[in-house]
Amino acid sequence: MLKSYSDKELLEQISLGNSHAFRELHYRYSAKMFTYGFNVLRNKEICEDLVQNIFIDFWTKRKNNKIKNIKSYLFGAVKYQLFNYFRDQKMTYEDITRLNIIDVSIGVSKEMEYQELEEAIRTSFCKLPNRCKEIFELSRYQNKSHKEISEELEISIQAVKNQISKAISSIKKDLHKHGYVISVIFILAILK
Repeated sequence: MLKSYSDKELLEQISLGNSHAFRELHYRYSAKMFTYGFNVLRNKEICEDLVQNIFIDFWTKRKNNKIKNIKSYLFGAVKYQLFNYFRDQKMTYEDITRLNIIDVSIGVSKEMEYQELEEAIRTSFCKLPNRCKEIFELSRYQNKSHKEISEELEISIQAVKNQISKAISSIKKDLHKHGYVISVIFILAILK
């Protein structure tokens, strides 16, 4: 019966303490939230914990929630938990720049699966100028630091940063032209 409920109806039932509605919400979104986190972290246990913590917190605060869009709220919570995880790990700037964290803002009529987004990014990547593409590939796909790229290509670290920024901006603009609404977020490192 609850499977036919909209997200809004489930939220209303959850705020009244309906644990069956909460289980249905968990069933609808937990696997997708896990996949989103796992695509960033590649760590099953940590991602399971992140998702579990989000749902525990959600249930605890169910009576006071002012949530309008549960899907946005839950995926925003995953992103927030990922940020906290990275902050707590005190990763270096080079480590952080290796992570390609993509927050997908999905329009109701333009829902896009992760694989489709990945393919769209690959297509946009192929359109980059050769030098820009080379530097972006070394950074994102070969996991080299700015310093390593700088030394390998005999250019300044600033030139590497500029080319990566140019690539991200170009990919974002290209995807936007094709109707995808995305934001590419690079988490700023908390320096030691």
